[in-house]
Amino acid sequence: MTFLITFIALSIINVVFSTIRSITTIKSGKALASIISGGYFAFYNVMLVYTVADFPMWEKCVITFVCNVIGVWIVKLVEEKMRKDKLWKVELTLNRNDSAEIFSRELEDIDIPYNYYDTSDKYIVFNIYCSTQRDSTLVKGLAVKHKAKFFVSETKTL
Repeated sequence: MTFLITFIALSIINVVFSTIRSITTIKSGKALASIISGGYFAFYNVMLVYTVADFPMWEKCVITFVCNVIGVWIVKLVEEKMRKDKLWKVELTLNRNDSAEIFSRELEDIDIPYNYYDTSDKYIVFNIYCSTQRDSTLVKGLAVKHKAKFFVSETKTL
């Protein structure tokens, strides 16, 4: 029983470590990605010893599946909580009618900065600037409500 509990704990650590390694390989510099990767593969040797241990394959598969679901979910949750808000520009097109004026008032009511310009007798284009995830959610809700066409771009670090 102790062996099984140790295998479960090591499996969760393995999944968390592996997920962190994947994220840092993609998002971090060479030094950090190399160190994390080296640490992960050193730890993985311990996992190999436990994986080849003599207990039923179906138990190993179930434990591996459950640990992967839990471990990846934990890492992604932490990653979401650590994510900094970025400035998003939403470019949105509305048909020229009363809904454009209403849309404009709704943006002002929730204090989201924007500007707009006329493209023709038919359309008005809004440039909306969302500095938080909450702002983005509110703007998307308004866009759907007004049946607007839109696309979003993220600010990039210079």
